[in-house]
Amino acid sequence: EFEELGEIQAGFKTAMILTLLLIYALLAVPLKSYWQPLIIMAVIPFGFAGAIFGHGLMGLPVSILSLFGMMAMTGIVINDSLVLMTRFNQYYRAGMPLNEALITAGTSRLRAIFLTTMTTVCGLLPLLFESAEQAQYLKPAAVSLVFGELFATGITLLIIPVLLGLFTSSKQ
Repeated sequence: EFEELGEIQAGFKTAMILTLLLIYALLAVPLKSYWQPLIIMAVIPFGFAGAIFGHGLMGLPVSILSLFGMMAMTGIVINDSLVLMTRFNQYYRAGMPLNEALITAGTSRLRAIFLTTMTTVCGLLPLLFESAEQAQYLKPAAVSLVFGELFATGITLLIIPVLLGLFTSSKQ
């Protein structure tokens, strides 16, 4: 059983590394940038931190299903960041000043990012509070998704504009 668990963990690490590389490549091509995908991916560790915090808050150990939930949460968090980044690029490339482009992009995409988070969280709340034995199997993945998404959304709305401001102003 311990050998099997070790194999699963090693496979998960490999899958996560390959996933992150693939995400980077998929973001770099349409953004036509090597550094913007890194800014987008900067929120991933915060999502993981939120997921781990959520496990502690709910009194659940981090399991393999928790890790799969974290991988799913990564996609949602990246989507939120991408939505913000794309809008910023539209405004900035149209000639809007840097600070104005950052503020306008943040305010114009706030609703979309917030609604993505709230619909995900609300959809998983029944599972989080379900006491049936069958639900206990899926609960770690739901905890990872809910708490990782909640934490990363706030960070996305703060850190993405800050990093964009820093890196964009240094590229001029």
